[in-house]
Amino acid sequence: MKHIIILGDGMSDEPIAAYGGKTPLQMANKPHIDWLAKNGQSGLLKTVPESMHPGSEIANMAVLGYDVEKVFEGRGVLEAASMGVELQPGDLGMRCNLICVEDEKIKNHSAGHISNEEAEELIRFLDEKLGNDKIKFYSGVSYRHLLVIKDGVKDFACTPPHDVPGTPFVNCLPKAKTDAAEATSDLVTDLILKSQELLKDHPVNLKRKAAGKDPGNSVWPWSPGYKPAMPTLKEMFGIENSAVISAVDLIHGIGVYAGMKVIHVEGATGLYDTNYEGKAQAAIDALKENDFVYLHIEASDEAGHEGDVELKTKTIEYLDQRVVKYILEETAKMDEDVAIAILPDHPTPCALKTHTRDAVPFTIYKPGGEADAVEVYDEFDPRNGIFGTLQGDEFIRAFLK
Repeated sequence: MKHIIILGDGMSDEPIAAYGGKTPLQMANKPHIDWLAKNGQSGLLKTVPESMHPGSEIANMAVLGYDVEKVFEGRGVLEAASMGVELQPGDLGMRCNLICVEDEKIKNHSAGHISNEEAEELIRFLDEKLGNDKIKFYSGVSYRHLLVIKDGVKDFACTPPHDVPGTPFVNCLPKAKTDAAEATSDLVTDLILKSQELLKDHPVNLKRKAAGKDPGNSVWPWSPGYKPAMPTLKEMFGIENSAVISAVDLIHGIGVYAGMKVIHVEGATGLYDTNYEGKAQAAIDALKENDFVYLHIEASDEAGHEGDVELKTKTIEYLDQRVVKYILEETAKMDEDVAIAILPDHPTPCALKTHTRDAVPFTIYKPGGEADAVEVYDEFDPRNGIFGTLQGDEFIRAFLK
């Protein structure tokens, strides 16, 4: 039997009073996802340990069965692997957002979802002005970039910008946890402040402001770490051939360390306008050559960060009608049975505009398998599922069983 996980990033939510106490999952018209729940077996999965921040890096690694408290190093180092940046011993890698600061407050974590081309120009400019033999900026996708500091010390606190929209940025600057990290923490703070001076009148940002768009007028590095020592899926679970499909470097980077084939899909944006059909087709093609496929869809998470309930509901409907429907149709034609799991990595409630560590609902469908009592897929009915609440590698072991 082959296996595919369909991961709707940040898809789960909390009841919203303005919408009759329903969540986007409950409001969405999603007959194919509900079919999986009705014909499969469900439960809840605790993806984020209490000791850790509820980031997508932690949660996606947990879905894949990693003991994140042992192997997680940082988000930037995972993205570096996807970007082809080979970190050397002592290299400190950090995710480096381009953000929008307005009236001294963090307006958003994404610089208004700046385009790849605009972001690349800004990051290249910053590297020319601020980079040296110790500091290097690498451009990634949209607002997601990489900062590498040679011989940096990682023991300092960095606030993810998506956690603090509307907060004065000075309240969120890095803070050293040890004396040894003071110099690195101060360096990152200095880079943030200098970037704001350099970017405020850059032609890219002047053009964006003239068009009514948010400028990318500050960098925001966070999640420092070193190159991790992560076992592959083959080493952990005996999965011989696997593939990962996503629009974002983070998931591709996890895939690199997991020993998965990284598949890029043209038009995959990580937003509501992503190439859903292309990603679904890529997943089917990958299943023909691999035993295990991890299909990651980012759109619902971004809608949650924007606090846009209707957009988040629409992204779930797009996932259902443009991805899950096709995968159900095509896997039914295959000679070998395909097990399908669907779940988010973490909730991204629209009211909070950030992640929480609440357990997420999952459904596992195996052709010919026995169904449990769950009728629909949302945050509540799967609580009655046969699996109860799982954690650690219990989900993926149940899925692969």
